[in-house]
Amino acid sequence: MSTSVDDAVAVDVTIDDHEMHVRIRDGRTISAPLEGFPRLARASVEDLAEWRLIGAGEGIRWNRLDEDISIAGLLRRG
Repeated sequence: MSTSVDDAVAVDVTIDDHEMHVRIRDGRTISAPLEGFPRLARASVEDLAEWRLIGAGEGIRWNRLDEDISIAGLLRRG
């Protein structure tokens, strides 16, 4: 099953010391280095853990960091 970039929605996010990993509903996982997102790269572990999916999974929001990342944007970066 192929999902277009604009139709991809996230179902989960995990963050390690160097990368953000986003699981997409179609089974793929997108991984992106935190250094590409300055606010995330400088954030504490506690701040990074406080994310939520927005727009039915179309994006990720970190309120404490005032950061929004779209899933389509992540896929286009790759």
